[in-house]
Amino acid sequence: MHAAARAQRDAFLRKLASPPAVMGILNLTPDSFSDGGRFANVDAAGAHAAAMAAAGCDIIDVGGESTRPGAAAVSASAELARIEPVLARLADEVGVPISIDTYKAEVAARAAQLGAIVVNDVWGLQKDAAMADTVAAAETALVIVHNRAEKDASVDIVADMERFFDRSLMLAAKAGIPRQRVILDPGIGFAKTSAQNRAAFAHIAKLKERGLPILVGVSRKRFLGSDAPELETLPGTIAANVAAAALGASIFRVHDVAEHVAALKTFFTLRIS
Repeated sequence: MHAAARAQRDAFLRKLASPPAVMGILNLTPDSFSDGGRFANVDAAGAHAAAMAAAGCDIIDVGGESTRPGAAAVSASAELARIEPVLARLADEVGVPISIDTYKAEVAARAAQLGAIVVNDVWGLQKDAAMADTVAAAETALVIVHNRAEKDASVDIVADMERFFDRSLMLAAKAGIPRQRVILDPGIGFAKTSAQNRAAFAHIAKLKERGLPILVGVSRKRFLGSDAPELETLPGTIAANVAAAALGASIFRVHDVAEHVAALKTFFTLRIS
C-alpha cells in the first residue's frame, strides 16, 4: 500500500473512535434494488461520488455486483470492467477514502491497487479462500459482514452470527490482518427473516463487546418485511440508523448522505453532551 493510501486508511480508522462515520453507497450495477443502473457510466458515477463527498460522507463504498436477494452473480472480469474506470477516476477527483464492496479476492486486489483502503466483504472472508491473504497483502481495512446461503427461520441467528464472526476473525488473524483494521457488520437484510433481522439488529450492543467498530447497512431496506414498509423511505432509514447508533454502531452505509450526516451529527452531539 502506498504511503498516501496508508495515511488515508489510518485516518479513517481513527475517525471510528469518534463517530459517526457515514459511508456513501455508489452502486455501479444495473440491478441493485434501489438505484440499479443510475450510475453505470463513469461520468454519472463520478458526479454522484463528488456530490456525496461534498455532502460530508467519510468514505464511498463502490460496488460492481448487486447483493440484493435473487441478484445474478457476475464474473470477476465483469465486475472489474465496471469498477476499474470509476476507481481510477475517483482516485484523481474525489478527496475521500474509497471502499470496495466485493467478495472476490481478484477484485479486491485490483481495487486496492487503484486506491481502495477498505474491503467490504459481504461474505466475511468465507466465500473466496484467497480473500484473507489478499486483504492482508493489500494492507486495507476489512468489513466482515454476516451472511448465509439462504433464509432459515429455524436458525438461532444470534448464535449463527457469533459463530460466523469467530470463523471470519480466525481467518483474518491467520492471514495476518491486524485486528485494529477489522470492522463487523451484522448483515441486516442478508438471508434473514424479519424476526431474525430484529434479533440481529438488537444484537449490535452485544457485538460491541468484541471491541471492534460496528457498521450497519439498512438504507432503503424493508428488513422487517411488510410490518415496516416505511423503512424504505428516507425518514424510516434515518430512524433505523439512529436506533443503530443508540445500540453502538459507528459506521452507517447509506444512499442519502447529507440527511444522514445531519441527523447522526445531531444524535451524537446530544448523546455525548
